[in-house]
Amino acid sequence: MFEITIATCSECGQRSENEDALGVGGAGSTQYAVLSDGAGGHARGAVASRRVVEHIDAALRAAASAFASDHLTQALLSAHVALQHDQMGAQGRQRMHATVVALWIDTRHDHAVWSHVGDSRLYRLRYGAVDLVTADDSVVQRLLEGGILTPQQALDHPMKNQLLAAVGMQDGLNPHTVKQPVPLDDGDAFLLCTDGWWGPLTDAKIIATLTDADTPQGWLDAMRELILAQAAPGQDNFSAIAVWVTDPAESTQSMADSEETVSAPLVLG
Repeated sequence: MFEITIATCSECGQRSENEDALGVGGAGSTQYAVLSDGAGGHARGAVASRRVVEHIDAALRAAASAFASDHLTQALLSAHVALQHDQMGAQGRQRMHATVVALWIDTRHDHAVWSHVGDSRLYRLRYGAVDLVTADDSVVQRLLEGGILTPQQALDHPMKNQLLAAVGMQDGLNPHTVKQPVPLDDGDAFLLCTDGWWGPLTDAKIIATLTDADTPQGWLDAMRELILAQAAPGQDNFSAIAVWVTDPAESTQSMADSEETVSAPLVLG
């Protein structure tokens, strides 16, 4: 059974209000992390993201004894239906929607499932490599998949923020959930983040900051400093959740090795 350590960070950027919402928790032998990026006029984006996280939080707590991909999908769908109901009759800027990415971990059997809608992302870092395990529901992502754009062209494309799916939109929803639980490995690190976070960072920077970090919070802090240092005009809200998977036996051994090093006598000459 691995130890799960979670840290969070959410910043307003250069916007007047933070419309991102984060949620972490656990019930039974499960732990979860949920992140949402809201959109809508007159502060409705903040309402949307908060409600999405609240609904998924409640659903995963209720389903703690029934860990499965289908239950995570249903949690996202219930948030979608609830958000649609919350805005019945709303028009124009009163309408709201949100992206979401969720990671749910069974700590008893060391497996994880994840799901997302929109362009909030989940990265998994393993053995020094980074793997983007979600694909954005966006116009630019479709252009990339069709070979019409290169990754470099996509960075500043004028339609990069145009979503094809989001929680609360008028249409039906098809959350992208892994079909089966995925085994965890000692040293796995997961990064859930909004587009305001991943936009300024390259894969190389995500890996480098992880390599230099001692804790999940230290990893997030290092990435936060890189984002702030770029001082991008109109920087969007940027939020992330870091989830580290470690073997308690390995952690205990590392602490013992450190103590032996510290307590060893200093020899001069």
